[in-house]
Amino acid sequence: MGVDLEADSLFHYQEKVCLVQIATPRECFLVDPLQTGDLSPLKPFFANPDIRKVFHGSDYDIRSLYKDFSIEVKNLFDTQLACRFLGMQFTGLDAVLNLFYNIRLEKKFQKKDWSQRPLSDEMLAYASQDAIYLNALSKKLEERLIETGRLDWFLQECDIQSLVRAPAANGDPRFLKFKGAGRLGRRSLAVLEALLEFRGSVAQKIDRPLYQVIHNHVLLKLAIEKPRDMNHLKGLEVLSIKQLNRYGQQVLNTIHAAMELDPSILPAYPRSHEPVPDARISARIMSLKKWRESAATYLEIEPGLLCNNALITAISSKNPQHVEALYTIEGIKPWQIEAVGKQIIAVLQDSPEFNS
Repeated sequence: MGVDLEADSLFHYQEKVCLVQIATPRECFLVDPLQTGDLSPLKPFFANPDIRKVFHGSDYDIRSLYKDFSIEVKNLFDTQLACRFLGMQFTGLDAVLNLFYNIRLEKKFQKKDWSQRPLSDEMLAYASQDAIYLNALSKKLEERLIETGRLDWFLQECDIQSLVRAPAANGDPRFLKFKGAGRLGRRSLAVLEALLEFRGSVAQKIDRPLYQVIHNHVLLKLAIEKPRDMNHLKGLEVLSIKQLNRYGQQVLNTIHAAMELDPSILPAYPRSHEPVPDARISARIMSLKKWRESAATYLEIEPGLLCNNALITAISSKNPQHVEALYTIEGIKPWQIEAVGKQIIAVLQDSPEFNS
């Protein structure tokens, strides 16, 4: 069964699934969770390991189905992931369908607010188009995966992908997920955190995405410059006239409050206290990265899919001496050991530090 979702992340503070499309080889069914309010009747379908659920780029969809409806997906077939295992240069659905079937998808409603009702007939037709091709596409890709001997690798990765979940709120500072925060001093971090909290409260109140209130790069600039008054704020030229009129004084008040915090309670960006890898580990990392580039080229597969940097570091740190020891490495997958396990050990054994 082909499956696709439409959501409203571009228009609302708390994004939600607005439409679920489920396609057989002959028909496409549209399920409106905003009308039904309950998708529990679909749980057995998604959890049934005997029914293949075909998504394209399933990460967001898997997370959203579980977050909104506690729906778990079994027997996942992600056609975009299949394309990556086949070494295809372009893996977007439009590009893949054009390659195999000379079909171009309509993208007219890609950025529409799918929470609005009623949905026009044209929007319903658009929503159906992605899902209806997925069943045939999955069969074609499966044939190629079998030909290349990578079907088992792919299915293992799909099983892992089906378990992804949205991160739970844990009360950590917002700046920990903000790009560029790690370069700021403690006072600037306090200002940034205060601005992030302000933006979040505004976005929630008016039910708009965070970026529609104030963009990230603007908040970073404000945290660094810390404008003292309206003239200073205007002089930075980072807020529009509309934003200045609507939020200007509140932004200044927020910054002033953060500037008055006692130095003893200023936040600090957490730094890793792990020891810097010694020369032997660094040498193994370099050797494995060099090997990965050549192996990925030979296999015609993305280097990061074959063996990402975190895994290379873990392997280099543990320095396994035989293939069976690779199974003790956290994060490694059986298909990776099957595909390149012997090569990894050979690279490590070529290092003069192997027996250190």
